[in-house]
Amino acid sequence: RQRALLCAVLLAAWEAVWGQLRYSVPEEMPKGSFVGDVAKDLGLQMSEMSDRGVRVVTEGRAQYFSLKGKTGHLVTAERIDREQLCESVQQCVLRCELIVEGEMKFYEIEVEIVDINDNPPSFQEAETELRMSETTTPGSRFHLPDAHDPDSGRNSLQSYELSGDEHFSLAVQAGPGGDQRPELVLAKALDREEAAFHELVLRARDGGDPARTGTARIRVTVVDANDNAPVFSQAEYTVRVPEDVPVGSILVTVTATDADEGLNGLVKYSFKKKKTSSQIFHLESETGTITLGRSLDFEQGDVYELDLQAYDGGALYDTAKVVITVTDINDNAPEISVRSALSEISEDAPSGTVVALLYVQDRDSGANGEVRCSLDKDIPFRLQSSQGNYYSVVTARELDREQVSEYNVTVRAADGGSPSLQSSAVLALRVLDVNDNAPVFLEERYSARVAENNAAGALVLTVRATDADWGQNARVRYRLAEGRVRGAPLSSYVESGAIRTVCPLDFEEKNKYIFGLEATDGGGLTDHCEVHIDITDENDNAPEI
Repeated sequence: RQRALLCAVLLAAWEAVWGQLRYSVPEEMPKGSFVGDVAKDLGLQMSEMSDRGVRVVTEGRAQYFSLKGKTGHLVTAERIDREQLCESVQQCVLRCELIVEGEMKFYEIEVEIVDINDNPPSFQEAETELRMSETTTPGSRFHLPDAHDPDSGRNSLQSYELSGDEHFSLAVQAGPGGDQRPELVLAKALDREEAAFHELVLRARDGGDPARTGTARIRVTVVDANDNAPVFSQAEYTVRVPEDVPVGSILVTVTATDADEGLNGLVKYSFKKKKTSSQIFHLESETGTITLGRSLDFEQGDVYELDLQAYDGGALYDTAKVVITVTDINDNAPEISVRSALSEISEDAPSGTVVALLYVQDRDSGANGEVRCSLDKDIPFRLQSSQGNYYSVVTARELDREQVSEYNVTVRAADGGSPSLQSSAVLALRVLDVNDNAPVFLEERYSARVAENNAAGALVLTVRATDADWGQNARVRYRLAEGRVRGAPLSSYVESGAIRTVCPLDFEEKNKYIFGLEATDGGGLTDHCEVHIDITDENDNAPEI
């Protein structure tokens, strides 16, 4: 390849018509590479060139070419990148002037920078995700991301290829400007239960020799449709329980599965018929757990049959039977009654606050009727004996919602029998937030750079402050310090943590902005940070003579 480039340089075309020379040279050639024999093309002797004062002048700051005085050759002054100079121009031509001071003459020189295939096609995003329903009709089309290749001609983007699986194919449409627009075509019907995801690779290829390629991963997520009914793990469940099983005890958990997902795969349970047995037993609709709703008595009933059904979000269902056999035991377990209970408590409630009032009894007598109550360890609650068989659940210390926001306080009761019988009750308590945490910025100082002449509304920087509280107390609002830019108040430059411009900025007018930013939560607590924004200069002013 280097030999081919060298031949192209040695055979560079030139012409001298009306005082103008024209050459061509490939891009990316090293500094000092030969462009053209200026002395020969103009018919100048080397002695004459030194006597007459010949030099190369280029308008602008960059000097891309120089003249070797000993040979009279025009050579590159630095490595030239065509895409950097002429990204949006098909033919890239650089111009300079050869001044012969002794003859008071000048010659225009045009050098065409010839493209080489030094850039592969690339996608803006390396991975793209598409969502398709499993009922999508084959033949449906979906837009795919375009690739970009800054090279020109045959070295630019030429074609797309798709690899992955048989469910998809690739179609390429021509855009209004002749650009290629890839589309994903569904070739075979989807089945989420067979494959929930499809991984594809979109490859873009240019026309260089050798060709360069760029790839993007396409992940297709198949969205579920309700095409499967729930199925119980068993057609009949059997369980044996003693008559003294505590109220609220879990007797059995039925399970039904649905191959669908989301709402279509969400299974709920219910009794098929409302019998007397459904009043004795409780079925948790979300989990399929059957618990005892009231005390059993072997003398009143020894076998219960429950007809259940499981249904999904699309009304498809399955049925099963549960047979519960009661065994006879001549004793009674303690009973815990929650007479009054709080469902919510503020985190700043003082120690000793009553959260529940319990009534505990055992229908047995003597030692078997003596009940002992307890709570789990390592929780901020304690039991306090009241008059008679009443107990109070009170706070043992102050609560902190940021550490624990909910408690399931289990109260246990055990009698003095041998073996001891026990029962339990669970108190669900939610801790309410108070505004005891101020917002905190992720950084004490934020910095950003933005070019001048930007469009109004352009995003400059996003700041963020977090608040450990909850709800309104954790809702953070942002406010800039007072000040104005081109007549617009600074306070209008930020919304939801995003700092935006409200008008174009001018580097020559002001090249740096420093201001404070305040974050305030719903309870009035605040935090502050400092924002530094540097305005970078653009070449938006012409030279003045």
